[in-house]
Amino acid sequence: MIVLENGASRLQLFPNVGGSVAGFTVDGRDILRPMTQGAIDVLDAASFPLVPFCNRIPHGRFAFEGRDVGLKPNLGGHPHPLHGQGWREAWTVDSAKGAQALLSYDHAPSDWPWAYRAEQRFILGERGLRMELSVTNTGDAPMPAGLGFHPYFPRRPGEALKATVGGVWMIDETVLPTIHHEGVWGPDWARGAGVEGHDSLIDHCYTGWNQLAELSAPGQPTTTITASPECRWLHLYVPPGQDFYCVEPCANRPNPFGPPDSGMVTLAPGQSHVIWMEITTG
Repeated sequence: MIVLENGASRLQLFPNVGGSVAGFTVDGRDILRPMTQGAIDVLDAASFPLVPFCNRIPHGRFAFEGRDVGLKPNLGGHPHPLHGQGWREAWTVDSAKGAQALLSYDHAPSDWPWAYRAEQRFILGERGLRMELSVTNTGDAPMPAGLGFHPYFPRRPGEALKATVGGVWMIDETVLPTIHHEGVWGPDWARGAGVEGHDSLIDHCYTGWNQLAELSAPGQPTTTITASPECRWLHLYVPPGQDFYCVEPCANRPNPFGPPDSGMVTLAPGQSHVIWMEITTG
């Protein structure tokens, strides 16, 4: 475990478990859901990186520049591999000093047949955290790439989420996007809506996001999320009956090799793709 401190802020990193964040507090208050003591599953983390793609690829099969690719499942018995390789591997600590840390992960060709290097830079402010995530093609052929963040937030009593979005991808029973719905569906996040009391699972990708979200609760400071312009999609995961939810800035949508304009980019050998996210509180 690596611990960074700056003023009222404290950040815990768990590099061996998916390069994850284990905790982030300001004034002793949990801004991200804290990882349980002794937990070793990245799904119990406070946040983890999505690299080199976000969300699900149907049955792990796609074609890219004449090459057919088949990825192995990486979430129990779920049929669709998701979130790339970085969240399932240990990361190296390149540096950790003062209020900054740099972690890296080098991927050798496997079922994902391209070599790449991913880096996470953490910059801890006195009342906030900036995370930068990059991927560099270290192979000798073009590689597809997408990036995202997967932070978990504690669901406070009366919690509301406000985020300007223009539409949403509907999902099937295996959480794959089916059709795009323009306008409001379910909670009206643009006006601010509660994250409590939903009877059914929200695990949807929202479009038209303006890279800003606010999390508020009565009598408590507001948490603000901002992201880089590449993060055009906001994925929300709100499981009924749980004390947490996820607000995920993403630079590609689910089924990234499906319909056009998925956000995936093509990296030439040596080329990089970078996104960032900032989480601040009052």
